[in-house]
Amino acid sequence: MAATKSRPKNRRGSPEAIEKRRVARVFNDVLGGHGSSSTKLDGRTEKRRQRLLKELEAGKARGTRELKPLDILQRVQELMDLGEPLSSIRKVTKVRKSVIPPEALVDLIERLQKAYSFRPEVYRFVGIGEDVLRLAGVLENAGKRARARAKI
Repeated sequence: MAATKSRPKNRRGSPEAIEKRRVARVFNDVLGGHGSSSTKLDGRTEKRRQRLLKELEAGKARGTRELKPLDILQRVQELMDLGEPLSSIRKVTKVRKSVIPPEALVDLIERLQKAYSFRPEVYRFVGIGEDVLRLAGVLENAGKRARARAKI
């Protein structure tokens, strides 16, 4: 009986591995003298940024599937994390209008925010206004987080 070797799973795309690469790049830039204010992205990150913008503009993921509201939130959040200004995202993205009454969204937005921790600005792109975000506690929490970061 020959024992078969099991191959290790590819962990290159795991969230932990992605975060490690991002932190390592920033660490190297800061200590290497390039500074974190460097606007030049590496090749893979720049391609990803371009793809995300293109998907938001077309409203389709990889050119085939329609973007769902959560997909839009995730793409806008990621572009903002990459340093893309809101104005350029707004130029390519069609802002959706919400037809659901705000009262019906408050609990859902509260749960969504606990699960994903989106920036408050991204909700605009799916038609959710500041009044709903205030009722759901999203804007309150964002202010507290910003003040906590400023103290550090």
